[in-house]
Amino acid sequence: MGKNIVLIGFMGTGKTAVGKRLAALLNREFFDSDNEVEKVTGMTISQLFNKYGEVRFRSEEKLVIRRLAEKENCIIATGGGVILDEENIKLLANNSVMICLTARPEIIMERVKKRNTRPLLKKGDLYTTIVQLMKEREELYQCADYCVDTSDQDFQEIIDKIIIFLKEKGINEN
Repeated sequence: MGKNIVLIGFMGTGKTAVGKRLAALLNREFFDSDNEVEKVTGMTISQLFNKYGEVRFRSEEKLVIRRLAEKENCIIATGGGVILDEENIKLLANNSVMICLTARPEIIMERVKKRNTRPLLKKGDLYTTIVQLMKEREELYQCADYCVDTSDQDFQEIIDKIIIFLKEKGINEN
């Protein structure tokens, strides 16, 4: 079977939306790690954070990543903080090509403030928090095999770039 395509990147960069479209185009199964955590716990991410905190969420996320990493030939969109745990990255990188989606902080702010359900953005000034978290995680996202800035591109342009990269790397698209 083929390698997984794993989308990593900060919240609001388009991982889920791009992942769903890419999966449909390449005829692959799609998984969103946050949705998988919600299925397993029976709670939204916000509810899980509010009731048990970030440590519990990261623990649930790690279990989900362990399960998803065993799959083959699928598209996996991860939560923005999945890279905070080195084991998550090792598990995902084992049979995957990792693609990081990025965007400028002001673009992320516009995208996430529309429906701000993101627990890590609930405290302090939204823009300042985004910039701070991005700075803290910037180096960790460098584990990606390829990076696409989604700031000024539509979904088709983003997907086209990813497809070209996959072809150049000889990664089976179907």
